[in-house]
Amino acid sequence: MTLLTLSGIRKSFGAVDVLHGVDLSVEKGEVVGLVGDNGAGKSTLMKTITGIYRADAGSIEFDGRDVLPLDPGARRELGIEMIYQDLSLAKQQDVASNIFLGREPTRKLFGLFPGFIDKARMDREAASMIARLGAHLPSINRSVGSFSGGQQQTVAIARALTFNPKLVIMDEPTAALAVREVQSVLDLIRRLKSEGIAVILISHRLNDVLAVTDRIVVLRHGRADANLATAGTNMSEVVSRIVGGGDLSAAAMHEQRG
Repeated sequence: MTLLTLSGIRKSFGAVDVLHGVDLSVEKGEVVGLVGDNGAGKSTLMKTITGIYRADAGSIEFDGRDVLPLDPGARRELGIEMIYQDLSLAKQQDVASNIFLGREPTRKLFGLFPGFIDKARMDREAASMIARLGAHLPSINRSVGSFSGGQQQTVAIARALTFNPKLVIMDEPTAALAVREVQSVLDLIRRLKSEGIAVILISHRLNDVLAVTDRIVVLRHGRADANLATAGTNMSEVVSRIVGGGDLSAAAMHEQRG
């Protein structure tokens, strides 16, 4: 069943047209790769989905509901969650504090006075969420700033899951990670899919996109230029679509950079 449908999405900033009538759909439990060169409009499109930007034209339906008039908070409540490249973690805080940041559970003192943070409950639920992902962290009591990049991604994904998302948008989750950590993050994406959670994966690392997605959408000059079934495509075709097709030398250079 279709979870997200974008039709004719347009977005401009002053005289600069960024999105030119983008059509995009995501099925429930599907992993869709969104690729394209810098300036193709990927970030603008994702921020339009989450409600940070308001589309100038077009429609957005999520789980059968028109979400175009809704603000980011309302869209999050419906199940749209985004993990940005910088992860937005409080690096000096521990795992549980990051997962429940701003939503800390409280308990009553002597059963009468509310407002005391229930740290024991936070730790239990944080550990349960990490176990749900099949991930391993050195300790939930350590500051996340002491963790590796892949381990910090685990914390960010665990935090996203506490909002009970139906769609998770991930912006360059494997950028600057070592090979072993990349595989861990890709496994986390597969875990989300196994739970029926859809994922939009934005990445310049085409090997990662090809390894974990069901479909690949190529955004070029603010348009959805290609919609490829991952099982039926390859690196050369995807690169060729990104650079405009036909320019084999440019495609080869792009593939080497990836």
